[in-house]
Amino acid sequence: MQIDAAADPELVATAIRSVAVSGSATLLAALAGIPAGVAIAASHARGKRALTALLTAGMGMPTVLVGLVLMLLLWREGPLGEWALLYTPAALVLGQTVIAFPVVAALTIAAVDALPARVDRQILALGASPVQRGRLLAREARRGIVVALLAGFGHALSEVGAAMMLGGNVPGRTRVLTTATLQYARMGEFQLAIGLAAVLFAIALLVNASAALLSGGERE
Repeated sequence: MQIDAAADPELVATAIRSVAVSGSATLLAALAGIPAGVAIAASHARGKRALTALLTAGMGMPTVLVGLVLMLLLWREGPLGEWALLYTPAALVLGQTVIAFPVVAALTIAAVDALPARVDRQILALGASPVQRGRLLAREARRGIVVALLAGFGHALSEVGAAMMLGGNVPGRTRVLTTATLQYARMGEFQLAIGLAAVLFAIALLVNASAALLSGGERE
């Protein structure tokens, strides 16, 4: 398949923007999701199952719902309208952070829960504080947590609903691979749409392959 040379700079810029936005969102989701996931996994409170179930359900949350809720909040007349974030890269990052958070948190819980019980007993026997215990559990479950990060990144990168609603697909500003693919397909520019989709697929394949390799290493 050949892609017109004039379109190459736009394709490259869109791909870079997509990775930058999804990477930033994944980082923010990790800062909240990993500590939350470790804390929930280490907890013996009655609400642990309910929180785990809620986060697991959040992994399948419709992205258009996320986009709609945030759009209403960021709309000019909305509660956060004075921030003027709608149709900006910041809005894209915010939306993808909300989408990636339950993925990172839920898979972090699964990674910590998969540790042998003796690991936590040894940590407690050493007299670790709650913070130290969390850090040590996260360290022991680090491969599973990296898989959680990769899954969160892939989920954020591939979503289109929230990106379209919050970013508006503005060329050179908020256009990302998913929204650009949709836009060019609607315009009948199928060659460019296929090229963008191929780049998106290649990135997603790399992320999924890395997650699969790490998951396999974790089980060995």
